[in-house]
Amino acid sequence: MILTPEQKEIIIKKIGTTLTKDGSLIITAQDKRSQLQNKEEGLQKLDRLLTKIFAVTKARKATKPGKAAKHARIKEKKLRGEKKQWRQKI
Repeated sequence: MILTPEQKEIIIKKIGTTLTKDGSLIITAQDKRSQLQNKEEGLQKLDRLLTKIFAVTKARKATKPGKAAKHARIKEKKLRGEKKQWRQKI
């Protein structure tokens, strides 16, 4: 699989800390008894990793609190204020 320079930059930016000093990515697979099965599992791990890296994440849309949340917050503030009023010495 050949990657473009832009794709290589994305990979380095996302998983740069897991790369070796010379820029190699080491993936190990030792679960199976067969070397061939371990190689296939390693390729699957690489495929999953690249799929995760290049997946486009949905941007979060900023929202505002609703009327009920605002009302509850104001009510709690008033209750805390009243509690503090009762603590004050006259």
